[in-house]
Amino acid sequence: MCIPHTNRRDFLKTAAAAGVAATTLPALVAPTAATAQERTADAPQKVALTGVRVFDGDRLTSPRTVVIDNGLIGPSPLGARQIDCAGAVLLPGLIDAHIHLQDVTTLQQLSGWGVTTGLDMACFPPSLVASLRRRPGLTDIRSAGTPAVAPGSPQSGIPGFPANAILTGPDQALAFVRARIGEGSDYIKVIVDEPGLSPATVKALTVAAHSFGKLVMAHATSALTVGRALDAGVDMIHHVPLDSPLSDATAARYAATGTIAVPTLTMMEGFAALGVPGWSYEAAEGSVTALRRAGVRILAGTDSNHTPGIPVQPPFGTSLHHELELLVRAGLTAREALRATTSLPAQSFGLRDRGAVRVGSRADLVLIDGDPLADITATRAIRRVWVGGTEYAPVG
Repeated sequence: MCIPHTNRRDFLKTAAAAGVAATTLPALVAPTAATAQERTADAPQKVALTGVRVFDGDRLTSPRTVVIDNGLIGPSPLGARQIDCAGAVLLPGLIDAHIHLQDVTTLQQLSGWGVTTGLDMACFPPSLVASLRRRPGLTDIRSAGTPAVAPGSPQSGIPGFPANAILTGPDQALAFVRARIGEGSDYIKVIVDEPGLSPATVKALTVAAHSFGKLVMAHATSALTVGRALDAGVDMIHHVPLDSPLSDATAARYAATGTIAVPTLTMMEGFAALGVPGWSYEAAEGSVTALRRAGVRILAGTDSNHTPGIPVQPPFGTSLHHELELLVRAGLTAREALRATTSLPAQSFGLRDRGAVRVGSRADLVLIDGDPLADITATRAIRRVWVGGTEYAPVG
């Protein structure tokens, strides 16, 4: 969760409302080259990428030309500076469906790894979120702002956490949703884990959010709380259980209701490695296998964060590539994994101007070596990145 620097020193609770003392657990942070230096974006210009094989959501096309013109994918190469890509693969800009923003460095790290859209799942104060929006040449963001939490939850103990986001009953749901919308939240986040919001409160929040046309994101990391989230009719459930794999019956409920899954296997892998009794990465992986078998829409999200006191801190940008690899190991095809970080999150969050390489869309593009349909690790072999038509130096 994104919180002001003045409050972070006191935030010594774990994520996922697990009740484990964070001071007893090691931080799992992978170094990234993007933290070593600030990378400067070049000014937008008209460019024709020739000889590129484009991932069209299904396959790689034969070599063709893609034009970047005034921040968008253009129709004509006339007058463009040409770049011979010699058969390299062009992907739509990658989308991470679960991050926690911190500062501009966060956006730089994401951009350097080809993550051109970041979907933040909890960040406050609103002024910080606003300061990170619409940064030319850097990862574009959407945010839940402040999540709804219960008294006694780890989140409620964060110094400075807004009092109007600590809910004791369903009668407060409408005011909470109105407050978040007033602050500019793009969707609503609710914490369902124990100690968490009552089922009636989660349902009231969902109804209120839907009345304003807002999607509802539910944090749930156990089989019990996943069931509560499904009962409430939320739109997306973030994380998967570490205590037991989701049953086929529960996976079928996701599918029947159109509930979207954002498993964050990278975070689940990190927490499972802490050795907490009853937690197992096999449970998380098995849940994804069941969800995929049931035909549930699965999105790639990492839970990347730099929050002091959180014992697992997936690094921004590079962890999304790891997430794709974990999704493939859990049973998704490479094609499905690529969709999970391009077209599907764009569709799921109503971002109609991205997620595919098509004329008129934002020029969010990642040029890579290798064939990611044959080997998903090829997404790491980044040659060039464009964010809204502005080229950004890749990491490495």
